[in-house]
Amino acid sequence: MDAFYASVEQRDRPELRGLPVVVAGLGPRGVVSTCSYEARRFGIRSAMPTAQARRLCPDAVYLWPDIARYEEVSDQVFAVFHEATPLVEGLSLDEAFLDVTASQRLLGSVEAIGRRVKEAIRERTQLNASVGMGPNKLLAKLASEMSKPDGFHRITAEGAAAELAPLPVGRLWTVGKVTEQALHRLGIRTVGELAASDTARLASALGRQVEALQALARGEDDRCVEPEQAEQSIGAEHTFDVDVADLALAEGWLLRHCERISARARQRGLEGRTITVKLREPPFITHTRQAQLRAPSASASELYELARGLLNGWWRLQRRPRLRLLGVSLSGFAVEKQADLFDVGQERRAADEVQDRINSRFGSGSLIRAGVLKTQRQD
Repeated sequence: MDAFYASVEQRDRPELRGLPVVVAGLGPRGVVSTCSYEARRFGIRSAMPTAQARRLCPDAVYLWPDIARYEEVSDQVFAVFHEATPLVEGLSLDEAFLDVTASQRLLGSVEAIGRRVKEAIRERTQLNASVGMGPNKLLAKLASEMSKPDGFHRITAEGAAAELAPLPVGRLWTVGKVTEQALHRLGIRTVGELAASDTARLASALGRQVEALQALARGEDDRCVEPEQAEQSIGAEHTFDVDVADLALAEGWLLRHCERISARARQRGLEGRTITVKLREPPFITHTRQAQLRAPSASASELYELARGLLNGWWRLQRRPRLRLLGVSLSGFAVEKQADLFDVGQERRAADEVQDRINSRFGSGSLIRAGVLKTQRQD
């Protein structure tokens, strides 16, 4: 997807279209999640400190991420993927590999399937996707990146060498900053130069990874598309701009996280048994506390009750409790069970279902528990 978070914001708020939009943490520790193409002209990039982005473009529109909303749109996008093939490997909310080899007998050529996916996404979400096609993961991903925004490009096995040759070596999968700098010291700056270099000479500087790197430089990649596995955990966390020393505020954030992950679990038809609370005190000392529910659940109230006990237990043992980050996750999933008529948790689940219906109709966050209100002062 093209500038996914920012594009969703511009779609939902027409007054932002054409403006530089930056979706980021807005406090002193914030970083950029993504930004619109208008903002990228000023040099703003993902993972850049928000303070640096503000210096580059002080007049941009800066927005907190609305992850729940982006997840809703992501579900629509992935539904389109699964209509084309069951072999979908999600990389993030807005990116995936699709193996459409077997789908061609039913849906036509690779280009026809790519066009079908692209148009269906635009029809259902009013957003642009860049579609890259190739005989392997490496070439498909590069094809999508090379044609952004609103791209549509195919790299064939026969044409791979010519298309890859002029690209900077840093564009190759697995080539990070350290490897890129090592290649530059050898005078190698393009993918074509890497492919043509003497393997023995490269090995002296780069070690065992050389053969794999040169295979990639030739456009060779034997990784398979790995279909999505069942989720192992669902979590939410927040890094505070100012360290939290107020237990009531920490509990409010914990409840907010539990509402979010329980809604996601119910949406996926999952119930979990294991609650893990993540606590990071300044500067970067991280603790975890874990406990088991008596039975698998996706009830926000039940999750919060157990998580709150874990938070309070940790808090009481600290001489001067402070939190830089607080998170909670649900794991140990079982398929959601049929509700028992005499289940004592039935009322709690009914309340969750009402909340789900209201938030689905009027937007995420329309109905929240009162305990979450105190956290909104931090947004």
